[in-house]
Order: sequence, then structure tokens, then C-alpha cells
Amino acid sequence: MPLHIVLVEPEIPPNTGNVARSCAATGTVLHLVKPLGFSIDDKTVKRAGLDYWPFVQLEIHESLKDFLEKYGDRRMHLATTKGIRRHTDTEYRDGDMILFGKETAGLPRDLLEERRDRTIRIPMAGDERLRSLNLSNSVSIVLFEALRQLDFPNLK
Repeated sequence: MPLHIVLVEPEIPPNTGNVARSCAATGTVLHLVKPLGFSIDDKTVKRAGLDYWPFVQLEIHESLKDFLEKYGDRRMHLATTKGIRRHTDTEYRDGDMILFGKETAGLPRDLLEERRDRTIRIPMAGDERLRSLNLSNSVSIVLFEALRQLDFPNLK
């Protein structure tokens, strides 16, 4: 089973385009949870994803509630700067879903509190003025750690 990247309410078109390209190149399913800060037909989203969009396994969900109703019983990792475990200290399995929040606010607080034991973080400098890494960079860092642990299934 492939891994799943879930972007909850992404706001910046090039970030989503870059994530889509990474998902296409790795056989990872991409989920976009509305509301989106752009149209997926937006030229900046398409430009960032180049000509990879036809190869993206894409699911669009009307809301986080709808997404959780469909996939809430699946194993999920929630990426947040306040995660209790480093992204490299968690064990990834086939079919895992890795959730990332919107660029300006991250994942909803209630979701993080509900699933605190499933939160992960990427180590960063301790200076509080450095809030987070870029969304598309964060997705790549976590996705490739998960793929590494799974021995890069179906990748050459």
C-alpha cells in the first residue's frame, strides 16, 4: 500500500504544486482537504507541479470532518512543530497517512490534542523566531524518511 500525504487547508499554491510533484515521483497518494487557499487549476500550482499532475494520485476532501469520516480509523502521523516525537523516531508502515497543516497555522489544535501520541516534528533550532520550515520542504523530509524506512518500495 502506498503512503499518503494529507495537506489540510493548504494556502500557498507553489507549495502544493511541489508536494504534488514529490507525490507523483514517489507513488504517494496526495489528499487535499478544503478549504484551499487557491484553485488547483491555478497556474502557479500547475507550474510548480510541472507536467507531473497527470501522475498524481489525488483525492480532494470537502472538509477535515469529511476526511476523518472516511479515513479516521487509519494510522496517521500528524506533523507539527510541537510534536512529541522526532520524525525519525517513529516507525512508518505501508499505507500510513502523514498530515500537514496550513502554512500559517498548522493543524487544528483539537486534532493535535486528540491524537497527541501520533504527533511528529522535524528538529529545528531553538530560536522561537524560527517558527517552522517551508511546507513542501517539510513534506519531503518526512516522506523520504518514511520511504527510507520502507526500503523505497517500487522506487529505483
